[in-house]
Amino acid sequence: MFPQLQLIPGAISEILAASAETKTLTLGDRYGLLAAVTNEELDEEERRAVDRLLRAYQRGRIHLAA
Repeated sequence: MFPQLQLIPGAISEILAASAETKTLTLGDRYGLLAAVTNEELDEEERRAVDRLLRAYQRGRIHLAA
């Protein structure tokens, strides 16, 4: 059985702010996004923030930290 991922309140806005500043997504950020994507209780604003982060990665504006 897989452990259940729990999203920390305010994590998405923190990931969004940190990635805007550093232009990278850390491993912790990626796990936070994974928890966010699997969470069915996200409000519309949080969903849009996750979409913006994923779109920024697709377009090469944000890179993955090694």
